[in-house]
Amino acid sequence: MQLKEIKDNKEDILEFNQLPVRLYKGNHFWIRPLDTDIEEVFDPKKNKLFRHGTASRWILINGSNETIGRVAAFFDKRLFKSGKPKIGGFGFFECINDQEAANILFSSCESWLKENGVEGMDGSINFGDRDKNWGILLEGFDKEPNYGMPYTHPYYKHLFEAYGLQVFYNQLTYHRKVLLPLTEKLQEKYDRVKKDPAFRFEHWDPKNPEIFITGFTEIYNEAWAKHSGVAPMQEAHVRALFNKLKPVMDKRLLWFGFHGDRPICFFLMLPELNQFFKHVNGKLDLWGKLKFAWYRYVISTHKIFGVIFGVVPDFQGKGLEGALIVACRPVVIKTAYRDLEMNWIGDFNPKMMHLIETLGGVVVKKHATFRLYFDRDFPFEREKLI
Repeated sequence: MQLKEIKDNKEDILEFNQLPVRLYKGNHFWIRPLDTDIEEVFDPKKNKLFRHGTASRWILINGSNETIGRVAAFFDKRLFKSGKPKIGGFGFFECINDQEAANILFSSCESWLKENGVEGMDGSINFGDRDKNWGILLEGFDKEPNYGMPYTHPYYKHLFEAYGLQVFYNQLTYHRKVLLPLTEKLQEKYDRVKKDPAFRFEHWDPKNPEIFITGFTEIYNEAWAKHSGVAPMQEAHVRALFNKLKPVMDKRLLWFGFHGDRPICFFLMLPELNQFFKHVNGKLDLWGKLKFAWYRYVISTHKIFGVIFGVVPDFQGKGLEGALIVACRPVVIKTAYRDLEMNWIGDFNPKMMHLIETLGGVVVKKHATFRLYFDRDFPFEREKLI
């Protein structure tokens, strides 16, 4: 077997993106990711993380000149913690069911990261935000993946564990029916919060986006950026992100809470994009864009997914999560959306798990992020509970 590092060779890049197409051929649940989404990760002009780190990727070729595996390795120096092992990452792992092939891919990442002074790796993760390409699937193989969430073969878990990787945390996806009634307890939380007239809840206003862009940045950096492995976001990055989402945003699904003029919480949902992208075969060329527009604006979808939920620390424990849900429900139930899935609920966040279960959410998919310390004697611990 030959391991080949990908530079700018178009044929190698094509192989990197075509391998999953062959590996999942005949699987009716797998949805091909957009090639442009993958390639933007490895483009220093489009991925800001190259300012603080770097990445490399490989394909694995067998004796018959067939590509049988792929992987990428990367690190972001901003995530290195003083007094703790420097953790990098590997991602975009795809491989035939062969332990020797998998080990070659894993060891290539380990060696490359060691050469760059890194002492451990998490995977399979993204060289970018957590909302995409994060984890391998452990449960829910009979369900279509939501946009950005990986759909992987069941045997990957064994390949990972046989190399020495251990589950660092699980990421749960919950499902609930939009029209499912809310509990009296949630209504009580809303009533209690609304006794203070300084609280208000609003959905996105395209005529006044700056207050929400600023609000998202502030809330995210207070509520999320202190978590392990999460870097803070700049307002310019958030603005670019929302501009990119404009073609798919539904203002009725993007909700913010304020106390006075201060943004304190958000719950962002989107129409489930894979219900449109599954028709374009990974290509957003002219034909792909026309197909996307047809399914987005004519056929539409009944499914939405929760992108992110956050409350600033000094307002946590006051029932704002439930109050925000109650506030947005009268608007959302008037839409045609009938199914809601909430992605990326870490099992290190029992409060959020409890909230979503209180809402009637049921776990339908489970992904896992693994960790390996290169010093095999270093004591392993799972991600700490929030």
